Amino acid sequence: MQLGLSVSDSDVSSFTPLVVLELADDTKAEAITWLLNRIRGKQQNGGAELLVDQLLFPAQDGQKSNPNVFVVGSTLQRLLKGAEDVGLFKEFQDGTMRGFTYANRESFKDFYGDGEGFLSDAECQYIIKHELDTLRAKNEEHVPGYPKVKLYPGKSVVRRLQSKGVLVQYFPLHNKEDLKRLSFSWYKKIKLYFQPLDDIRHYFGEGLALYFGFLEYFTFALVPMALIGIPYYLFDWENYDKYVLFAVFNLVWSTVFLEVWKRCTYGWGTLSRKKAFEEPRAGFHGALGFNPITGREEPVYPSSKRQLRIYLVSVPFVLLCLYLSFYVMMVYFDMENWAISIYNENPNVATGILLFVPSIIYAVVIEIMNLLYRYAAEFLTNWGEPEILLSNHLYLYSFNFVNCFASLFYIAFVMQDMVLLRQSLATLLITSQILNQVMEAFLPYWLQRRRNKKVHKRMRRMMGDKELPLLEQVQLETEMNTYLGTFDDYLEQFLLFGYVSLFSCVYPLAAVLVVLNNITEVYSDAFKMCHVFKRPFSEPAANIGVWQLAFETMSIIAVVTNCALIGLSSQVKAYFPESETEMILIVVAIEHVLLAFKFILAFVIPDVPKHIQVKLAKLEFDSLEALKKRVSTHLYMCTYLQHANRKCDHLYDRPCQKVLQCK
Repeated sequence: MQLGLSVSDSDVSSFTPLVVLELADDTKAEAITWLLNRIRGKQQNGGAELLVDQLLFPAQDGQKSNPNVFVVGSTLQRLLKGAEDVGLFKEFQDGTMRGFTYANRESFKDFYGDGEGFLSDAECQYIIKHELDTLRAKNEEHVPGYPKVKLYPGKSVVRRLQSKGVLVQYFPLHNKEDLKRLSFSWYKKIKLYFQPLDDIRHYFGEGLALYFGFLEYFTFALVPMALIGIPYYLFDWENYDKYVLFAVFNLVWSTVFLEVWKRCTYGWGTLSRKKAFEEPRAGFHGALGFNPITGREEPVYPSSKRQLRIYLVSVPFVLLCLYLSFYVMMVYFDMENWAISIYNENPNVATGILLFVPSIIYAVVIEIMNLLYRYAAEFLTNWGEPEILLSNHLYLYSFNFVNCFASLFYIAFVMQDMVLLRQSLATLLITSQILNQVMEAFLPYWLQRRRNKKVHKRMRRMMGDKELPLLEQVQLETEMNTYLGTFDDYLEQFLLFGYVSLFSCVYPLAAVLVVLNNITEVYSDAFKMCHVFKRPFSEPAANIGVWQLAFETMSIIAVVTNCALIGLSSQVKAYFPESETEMILIVVAIEHVLLAFKFILAFVIPDVPKHIQVKLAKLEFDSLEALKKRVSTHLYMCTYLQHANRKCDHLYDRPCQKVLQCK
């Protein structure tokens, strides 16, 4: 069945396709008609007022392809009005960043004529996503054709269709020309200068651009640590006492690094951007209750039941997983003792290599357990907090931190074996980086190449000599993997920051290895975003969010760890040959002084630069002045119309409609 304008015989659509919408191939006709009418309907009637075309793929080998694939676009005027609805920030004529308003559109920089080119593709696709997500049920009790898929007034239509499998997926299309230019300037040539962050932001949005900006900043910030660590490694490898100075430098670096980063994240004017109110997640169903914030009826979950789930199931499960991590760690130590005993009995090249095998196996097991913990954390998050998907992934923080660092803490402060600590840190770091590169770069690249070849062959068989690039592009991108967000990318950098800040004084080359890893990470992540994953929707962001707190927490733990390592050095112990208690008290006092210095430094360095503070104050002042002007104009018009109302009464013997509207 063909609904509306199709793109099959001709690869020319009546508008620029921006978003692909795929329904299940067995979706009921009445549900499709209802959904398309809602998407095309006028806003005042509860529609999205967007444009939709159906894509019809030729049959393949006698098998019918999915007929329910649509492309969604919009008129320019609708996008501009949508930009105001989502609170999009754009540069004003005076250089400040302000919330876009359709009425004042000509006062914004780069707005010429009808506004063609004013909004980027990423912004247009974000606006369309917002309009689709805010399609709400009116008086329908269920989705047409699906009596069991219940609806209630105010329920998000798209979320309900997703939760029931009617809506398979929807994603933004790549722009081939823009992608080609971005790929060339980003990763197709080896260079030693900054990434094109503005171009990344223009194509993928602020959220992803902030991640690559942080990755770049973190890499450059590690260079001083790497340059200092190399001579330590070359000339004082076995002299751990001289690493005290390196540990002190590590403490200062970790504080300055994070504070300076906060001052680098306001160049795009997103500081005042507020995240939209978070909807109940698609898969949540429950009894309807009144939401005092939105004023709508929404499914709610009793707080008492949530607490019971958390404390009786989630917390015990987390403790069980942590116990499993410690058990695997003890098995690793048994393997280390076994390898050391074999080496002591017969020291040669083979047994020397055997010394590294337990650490390599343990590193691989850690990566596998981290992957399993990811699924467990998502399950617990969805199950323990049913209404809303949590963004902080507290469970996953705990899993990964304990899993990656428990053995190093045990070796450092229980076994107090600095040689084994150095060896374990180096092996864990190198092995995890190799595994990450294989899993994140080489394997996805190989799988995507195979998938692309299959799609190209299938499309050639289906279309013959016809050239239909849009159909082929949609078919190809439909089968690409979905990018799950920047969480895993930030988590990887968080763990690398932990390896560097917690124990690098024992292994100074840690910073060097992380720099090399991040350089390859930039290119592999850039390639994945351009050619392996579906294009993600732009996500507005003003900073790196909860990750700032996570990194700051890690830096505080690093103060305690490095002070303890300093206290364990024989050089420090030599000053207190008879009183270990006095040494411990002095080390604790130094730790408190360093923590105080850290917090004072964080206070002295303002989070928001002075010129940004001035711009924000000016923006607030201009907004208040504009509001005053609107109020005064409104009152003047009311007075004028009330005065003129007597003429209206006299001429037409009825009240003036303008006065009634004004009132």
